[in-house]
Amino acid sequence: MPSRVLIVATNGFEQSELTGPRDALNQAGIETVIASPEGGEIKGWQHTDWGDSVKVDATLDAVSAAEFDALVLPGGQMNPDVLRTKPEAVQLVRDFLEAGKPVAAICHGPWLLVEADVVRGKTVTSWPSIRTDLRNAGAKVVDQEVAVDGLLITSRKPDDIPAFSQAVIEAVQNATAAA
Repeated sequence: MPSRVLIVATNGFEQSELTGPRDALNQAGIETVIASPEGGEIKGWQHTDWGDSVKVDATLDAVSAAEFDALVLPGGQMNPDVLRTKPEAVQLVRDFLEAGKPVAAICHGPWLLVEADVVRGKTVTSWPSIRTDLRNAGAKVVDQEVAVDGLLITSRKPDDIPAFSQAVIEAVQNATAAA
């Protein structure tokens, strides 16, 4: 059975931070599923304006950590700010970590990690504007393209997508090999 990764996003996700990791995972033979609070399609944000829409494969209430090998949280300012107000999105973060499965967040995506209260004592990175939030939540914040601390994988920005994607692929492959 192929590995499966859940990508959680909503309107306003940073276009490249969803499509880049999704495409890299798919090219590595890892199936990706996009879940959102609402069905249909969600619209991306590309730098300074609306980007393309992507099809939602499932709603948040229809997915569980048990069905997947890892969770990816794209950034963009709007996307994680909305998702951190959705109890089912925050609970999914906790569920993946409690199940011993990797959770990867890029740019503003770590806001969900703060909301889920899972960064205390962890080394993470993010977009500069949310680093204070991460520190206040007890994280050790670094400025590097990817930070891996146990099951948490974090990156700063779209330029980091290749390293971020590779770290996610390796975490999924290692988790699958260990199972």
